[in-house]
Amino acid sequence: MPLSFAGSLVVGVSSRALFDLEEENKLFQDQGIVAYRKYQKERENDILKEGTGFHVVKALLNLNSLAKERLVEVIIMSRNSPETGIRVLNSVKHYGLDITRSAFTGGEPLYNYIEAFEVDLFLSKEESDVQKIIDSGSAAAALIFAPPNDFQPETSTVRIAFDADAVIFSDESEQIYKANGIEAFHNNESNNVVVPLNEGPYAKLLKKLSMIQRKMETGVELSPLRLAIVTARNSPSHMRVLNTLREWDVYVDEAFFLGGLSKDKILKAFKAHIFFDDQEAHLVPARAVVPSAKVPYKTSSPLFVKVDKLQVVDPDLLNKREIKKLD
Repeated sequence: MPLSFAGSLVVGVSSRALFDLEEENKLFQDQGIVAYRKYQKERENDILKEGTGFHVVKALLNLNSLAKERLVEVIIMSRNSPETGIRVLNSVKHYGLDITRSAFTGGEPLYNYIEAFEVDLFLSKEESDVQKIIDSGSAAAALIFAPPNDFQPETSTVRIAFDADAVIFSDESEQIYKANGIEAFHNNESNNVVVPLNEGPYAKLLKKLSMIQRKMETGVELSPLRLAIVTARNSPSHMRVLNTLREWDVYVDEAFFLGGLSKDKILKAFKAHIFFDDQEAHLVPARAVVPSAKVPYKTSSPLFVKVDKLQVVDPDLLNKREIKKLD
């Protein structure tokens, strides 16, 4: 019988999300594939530094050693060729990461292979792949930001934090806020307090993570996988969130309803291995203290904004035209 990942969390991570390959990517942009291939081949035994997604990948894989069954699978998904990917695989071995599967597509888009690998979460620095996956709804996907300078990861647990609207939940309520203001938003949430929010791009992932919690021998309340919602919502809109989670039978360890307060101090105290949000206003301060990633809106959403035919998803790319990257 063919192997299936149905009962596991499957994370697809690009080589540039797992490791620091920014110098190499710049070489590729400036000098092309021939120079890049030569550079990587000459340095294939030089170990790459940890990237933004490294800590959450390592922490998730550690859950396998704490459970009776294999709960997490990680697949390296890279636009490198198999030859230039040797350095990535050597680095995986050096760090002792229990990753046995990889996909090197030689410059071809990665989104075509998401369903084939049964991926639940895809982390990348390539905007086009992430946007295609979000639009298709085939998996949760996010664009990784540059890592914080002095992040010290928690080693006994894995800690994942999510924004609420347009991430865990649909962007319908956020659309009301953007169009009509905070009073209309609160009125809508109060009037629909017992009506579950519709699923957003990360709803299936949250449900899968909650399932993984229940499989741990510790029980859900003491699971080493800790989940948090960190949202700008506050009273009275918070109750609809809690009622929705209960309706979904999802256990969240911590929830913070901040009413517009900055999220960075909360995330630092929570020690998030990664934080997912849809807005740069929250991500800019957050990424200075914890690994962070942006969840883009669907191109069909009224909240989606195009800039020079591209959605600006990273402050580092503002006022710059996106160019093809080797992820």
